[in-house]
Amino acid sequence: MSAFAPTARSGALNALYRKLNWRLLPLLFICYVFAYLDRINVGFAKLQMQSDLGLSDAAYGAGAGIFFLGYVLFELPSNLMLPRVGARKTFSRILVLWGITSACMLFVRDVPTFYLMRFLLGVFEAGFAPGMIYYLSCWYGPTRMARAIAIVFIAGPIGGIVGGPLSAWLMTTLSGVGGMAGWQWMFLIEGLPCVLLGILTFFVLSNRPSDANWLSAEEKKLLEAELGTSAGQVHSFRAVLRDPKTYVLASAYFCIIFSIYAMSF
Repeated sequence: MSAFAPTARSGALNALYRKLNWRLLPLLFICYVFAYLDRINVGFAKLQMQSDLGLSDAAYGAGAGIFFLGYVLFELPSNLMLPRVGARKTFSRILVLWGITSACMLFVRDVPTFYLMRFLLGVFEAGFAPGMIYYLSCWYGPTRMARAIAIVFIAGPIGGIVGGPLSAWLMTTLSGVGGMAGWQWMFLIEGLPCVLLGILTFFVLSNRPSDANWLSAEEKKLLEAELGTSAGQVHSFRAVLRDPKTYVLASAYFCIIFSIYAMSF
């Protein structure tokens, strides 16, 4: 019986994680597709927006980049609040506010409002990507975490692949419809789904396994044993700031993300 137990436990775990994968990953994947798309669609809008509004190349570049100023300023506060507020409310708030802001880009008429809307988009989206990593760590053990992150974050490249043809089609097909330019329709149509996703997230996501009414008591115990003590650990923010590995990893990620967004914009 003892020789059979590990095999039975492994089978139960695989079944449990198949259930988790289908419950959590598709929704997070779709949310991140729109997150990436709403960051970079200004690059597609530039083809029409710049001439319509009389934006210079310098003004466009500043507006594209000012998104990250708002993002940086509110990234840490958003993520430090997440464990207290809960992922369900945090993700719902982020999705709804950034969806509304992205859709409201259609009202941009001059350089100051362009800067303001891009800044607000960064403010409202701040904390979403790292928040998802934290959220996944509450459900996936160390041996399964990398795979879950990879599935969700491949949404970035998918967003780029889908975003180009979609944005170009929206801008050309809907140009002039209802007296609106193609780029205005693009922002509206690509922004509003985030509001719906935010509402869906509020009702579908559970903050942690113990809150999931779609898991049985046996499944919760099995998941708790799999996660071990890591799920309940609290790490000092000061200790993180003192760890040299934090800055090595941050520098490496900066070099990656710098080139990605330079190409996207």
